[in-house]
Amino acid sequence: MKSIIPSKVSLREVRPDDLPILFEHQMDPEGARMAAFKSRERDAFMAHWTKIMANPACAIRVILADGFVAGHIGPWTDGAERLVGYWIGRECWGRGIASAALTQFLDYETTRPFTARVAKHNLASIRVLQKAGFTPAGKETCDLPDGDKLVELVFKLR
Repeated sequence: MKSIIPSKVSLREVRPDDLPILFEHQMDPEGARMAAFKSRERDAFMAHWTKIMANPACAIRVILADGFVAGHIGPWTDGAERLVGYWIGRECWGRGIASAALTQFLDYETTRPFTARVAKHNLASIRVLQKAGFTPAGKETCDLPDGDKLVELVFKLR
């Protein structure tokens, strides 16, 4: 049975030796389903992260729970929108780690408004966003490569 006792959560810069752990997180089929995200193969993943880490303006952070890499969180800009996203390894789900990490990150990254997008079926992430003060701001439907449709909820933090 998984403990529901919150871990000690902290954030730090991403290091190259974190990448194999973050790669495994995004390869988890259940995590990818919850995020409605297509996992990248190793070379594509490493190239993507090398580019991110080389950007001096990069504010992406590793989430540590009790000193171990639990996931990552970070912002990006898409057009006029400033977005935030995170990924928590499945072994850390349900322990309050995402909520604690998002709260800490929003204290660090003070840009507002912030937008977050989440798959409609990802109830846990919806709750994390709501607890951090994000409010519903709409929804969008997009076509997935397999022909299915994805409903993505849009949240804003003003």
